[in-house]
Amino acid sequence: MKKDKYLTIPQAAKILGISRIAVYKKVKNGQIKAQKVGRNYAIARNQLPAASGGNLTEKDKHIIAAGVRKTIHDFGEAIKLLGRE
Repeated sequence: MKKDKYLTIPQAAKILGISRIAVYKKVKNGQIKAQKVGRNYAIARNQLPAASGGNLTEKDKHIIAAGVRKTIHDFGEAIKLLGRE
């Protein structure tokens, strides 16, 4: 197992910007694929983009953009007011 090809739970948490506990939960739920090595987990670097949502299709991007436009249209004034607080 190449060391630079795999990450520990704390390293993955730092990259994803979430807590170690959240990464453990994602591993246990199968959202992040990891290999058990002794008492620790090894997460392949190529598993992280999928876990962090980095692999969006063009269709996904259009759906997200449409949702953002609708939210701004429906709640734009409220968002502006909240931003001033």
